[in-house]
Amino acid sequence: MRLNLRFIIAIVVAAVSLFGYYFNTSKNEVTGETQHVSMTAEQEIALGLQAAPSMAAQYGGLSPNAQARAAVQQVGDKIIASTKASQSPYKFQFHLLADDQTVNAFALPGGQVFITQGLLKNLKTEAQLAGVLAHEIGHVVGRHSAAQVAKSNLTQGLAGAATIASYDPNSPGSSVAKAAVAAAIAKVIGMRFSRNDELEADKIAVDFTPQAGYDPRAMIEVMNILARAGGRSSTPEFLSTHPDPGNRIGELEKEIAADFPQGVPAGLKQ
Repeated sequence: MRLNLRFIIAIVVAAVSLFGYYFNTSKNEVTGETQHVSMTAEQEIALGLQAAPSMAAQYGGLSPNAQARAAVQQVGDKIIASTKASQSPYKFQFHLLADDQTVNAFALPGGQVFITQGLLKNLKTEAQLAGVLAHEIGHVVGRHSAAQVAKSNLTQGLAGAATIASYDPNSPGSSVAKAAVAAAIAKVIGMRFSRNDELEADKIAVDFTPQAGYDPRAMIEVMNILARAGGRSSTPEFLSTHPDPGNRIGELEKEIAADFPQGVPAGLKQ
């Protein structure tokens, strides 16, 4: 009876997790994709605004260079005004962080976009900055954070169901081991999705940068900068949350060639 009850509970937990994931769908008006998300845009905005101060504090707060901060905001605003991002409900703000040692840029859900002074000082042109910011805007309008939350809830729910079903009161260590395996699988799945999100953000940036007047090929230069900054990683790409810059360059070249079969138009800012 106890065994049957555990299986029934496990099935219910798994069913609720699957139902909650596959029946919570929303069409992304920017990308055109149907996504599995449970958060509203308003919730994403609120979450991003709530997390922004603590995230900035981890990088020494905002840069004291008011001119550089204004330049970052100006380029970001130009991209928003020139693209479908302006049609999204998100409230974009662009922040330059004081950390001049860390080479990084990231976006929180809802439109809070950050770039470190460490990355900015390595960029040589305004178009390169535009490429970085457009990539982060791509994460926001792609609703990657909301989608990751939904996927995480699904994998955690299924892992919990597996733990319940496999629990053996006479051998508790076996259930712990099985739970660890389930958690590891969930982690790998999450990393793979995150890598795909990075590639989709690159694709969105290739679309957005020329619309704002910037040469998308500047993003390839950014990848070379990141490769030099990071060096060769010993971690296999499959287990990395960010694709290897060298592999991303190939994908960027394909996207640019597909968007501009006759070649990138002259006159775009490089």
